[in-house]
Amino acid sequence: MVLVPVSQAFCRDSTLPVCNVLSGNGGQDGRWGGCRLQGIAVGNGQRLGNLGSIVLCAIAIAAFTGVHIGMITATTWILMLNAIVGYQILEDGTSLSVGMMMISGGILLIGAGYITLDTGYTWTGYWSSSLNPPYRNIALYVLYQLAPLIFLVAFYVLEAILVLRVLGEVRPMIYLTGAAVLFAIGQIFNYVISRYICDGTAGKIDGSLFQTLFTLLAVVVIWMFWSSITEDDWPVSTGPTGYP
Repeated sequence: MVLVPVSQAFCRDSTLPVCNVLSGNGGQDGRWGGCRLQGIAVGNGQRLGNLGSIVLCAIAIAAFTGVHIGMITATTWILMLNAIVGYQILEDGTSLSVGMMMISGGILLIGAGYITLDTGYTWTGYWSSSLNPPYRNIALYVLYQLAPLIFLVAFYVLEAILVLRVLGEVRPMIYLTGAAVLFAIGQIFNYVISRYICDGTAGKIDGSLFQTLFTLLAVVVIWMFWSSITEDDWPVSTGPTGYP
């Protein structure tokens, strides 16, 4: 039995953006094998694919990947900070609380983006070894997979405590848990089912399509959650509105 390194198996069986920079060709189809996403045929030998198919330059793909990974790390961090703000450790909306969110999020965005770009472009050569088997870049996997997971779990736990113990409400937990379930389903499509979808459709689509859909739905439900716990804060009109 051949043991496949974890990072190599991730790139073979899923659609991780980090694989764009580890492949060496700016795409998902590196030397680890797996199904190659080709897109849907639209005639005359042309195919409608994802952004990686439209932007043919590998340099542009690496740059987009750097921004993508940086934004994932930064936004999940800020989401967790929003949960902490709910405990009024720092007053919500003040220059200090907003500034701390923006500065810390910016540091994570720039840091993760730089590591991604340095890996793809080999500016310093520090992460060049990750471009060869077993394609293991600890920094990128921590920033892209481990850290956001910790931030999201912390967000859920902090919000659950706030809703159940501080606000004494139950209904918002339906939205919060629903968002978690939708996000988890999206990750299942990405990590588990993607390869089978790609093989079954001859490379026309893969799990990233459904991962994006379910992640979007999770964001919508999170908005519904926030609306449900702040509904008393919405301004209530007491005078004529001008509407019939």
